[in-house]
Amino acid sequence: MTGPAPFDITFDGEPIACRDGWTIGAALTAADVRSWRTTRHGQRPRGLFCGIGICFDCLVSVNGQPSVRACLAPARPGDDVRTQLGTGQ
Repeated sequence: MTGPAPFDITFDGEPIACRDGWTIGAALTAADVRSWRTTRHGQRPRGLFCGIGICFDCLVSVNGQPSVRACLAPARPGDDVRTQLGTGQ
């Protein structure tokens, strides 16, 4: 018996391979994407930091909804994930 088939999400228009049970943050990290938002002050890059939903460094836009924590959001087939610019500290 085999598990669920892999699927893709998109990140800024590019396909990212994903597996059932992964978060968006896990999929981006597995694809070697390390930064997906910038800070409001200084436009410093941010990505996965705490990995448990406390720090808000991993905010992305998912299917048009801004400020989704990538470390907590389950990846779903066809999700459209976008870089979020100029948010947070």
